[in-house]
Amino acid sequence: MAQTVPSHVCPEVPDTLRERGALHAGLLEAPNAAVAQVLQAQLWEEWFKAPDARAKDFLTQGLAQRESFEWAEAEATFTQLIEYCPKYSEGWNQRAFIRYLREDYANALPDLDMALSITPDHIGALSGKGLTLLRMGRARLAQDTIRIAVSLNPWLSERALLVKDPATDL
Repeated sequence: MAQTVPSHVCPEVPDTLRERGALHAGLLEAPNAAVAQVLQAQLWEEWFKAPDARAKDFLTQGLAQRESFEWAEAEATFTQLIEYCPKYSEGWNQRAFIRYLREDYANALPDLDMALSITPDHIGALSGKGLTLLRMGRARLAQDTIRIAVSLNPWLSERALLVKDPATDL
């Protein structure tokens, strides 16, 4: 007999590891920025795959609030998403982005760390963490984090922020 999950409990997050792996491989082989941009958009589609309709509604509402510059409301909506689905990395990543936009870097960073603990290959969270660290004056760690993101997507725009490191760039 199959167990039913109460409607107030978030189901398992969709496993998109294989799809993301294929897209990451494509990014490494992309011949130009236009191809990479299409693959990156497809990665965002994978990261946005919500566990259920309720989680998707929170995500959609928070994104709409962000686009309307309703940042406090968006942060509250993403907090609701996190409370409902704490294992869904996109809730953490999106709340971190709102906090970054609000210049609340000290609270954005732990959200990014949570997103990355769930989805270590999340290029958006990695680049967001690098940008947050830069804003916090932690340049060395920011460089290291952006290098990881660029190693997954060599076409990432944040690559322009990298400075030559004599220890790694021979």
